[in-house]
Amino acid sequence: MAEEHGTKDQQHPLYNRDRPLIDILLSQEITDYHLAELARLRIRYQGFPGARDIQKDLDKVLQQWGLTEAELFEKTRQLHDTGGIYKSRGKKEEQDWN
Repeated sequence: MAEEHGTKDQQHPLYNRDRPLIDILLSQEITDYHLAELARLRIRYQGFPGARDIQKDLDKVLQQWGLTEAELFEKTRQLHDTGGIYKSRGKKEEQDWN
């Protein structure tokens, strides 16, 4: 029996941690923190062979906020250049892209 895309969808190791955050983003307005989280998650799941529901919902958040991916990344580049986007959240300033 042949696979449709030649590979079987995989379970992302951070799926269970990310899913609740994506559900929050779907119900929230744009803030600097939410923009940064959306961009981080888009990069994490970009091209991943699985987690299709997460990829679809990340697209939906972009659409709800009226942004293209290019606009999202431009805005978040500016935020990260300024720095401190995660400091007020009690997180270490870290780049958690993967």
